[in-house]
Amino acid sequence: MAHIDSVTLEVTDLSSARSFYDAAFDLGDVLHLRETDAPTSGFRGYHLSLVAAQPGDVHALFDAAVAAGATVLKPVATSLWGHGGVVQAPDGAIWKVATSARKDSAPVTRTIDEVVLLVGAADVRASKAFYVERGLTVGKSFGSYVDFGKGPGRVGFGLYKHRALAKDAGVPPEGSGSHRLVVHGDLGTVTDPDGFAWEPARVSHGG
Repeated sequence: MAHIDSVTLEVTDLSSARSFYDAAFDLGDVLHLRETDAPTSGFRGYHLSLVAAQPGDVHALFDAAVAAGATVLKPVATSLWGHGGVVQAPDGAIWKVATSARKDSAPVTRTIDEVVLLVGAADVRASKAFYVERGLTVGKSFGSYVDFGKGPGRVGFGLYKHRALAKDAGVPPEGSGSHRLVVHGDLGTVTDPDGFAWEPARVSHGG
């Protein structure tokens, strides 16, 4: 089964971005950074989710991100699916912090159980076919949402209708220019129907 090893965020200020992520989220070599001056504006068509074990952990991660300089897009709140909120990092990347748990059952930590990349597709069916043809296995699929799961990789992956994903992130759906995101896995060097670039897996930390 094809999988995602890590992701690279392309940023304009490498030093500031490293400082933010070191203070906000301890993601190790699941997250890489790379400097770029590629133009981008508005919604970049994706968000990254950090899945925690309990609401207290969500608050701890969310508050650390805000303290490090993130902008609140959606405050942490309880909903039908669980507990979570959304922030935008100073580099422009959008992060959702969430849990399906209703209450704390252990001491609060900033432990991250899972990282999930969700990309917005103009045509979910076409993007789903693109990935299935290249070895990704569908875990769940209904309507405008496809979950490929994590498999042997370290990052979960899914598709969502572009406009619906923007709504979930708490931002307008309009955007243009670079996604400023590179996905690393075993699909080789490819670009999907929505312009998301894949490169071979990486194992070293850093940009």
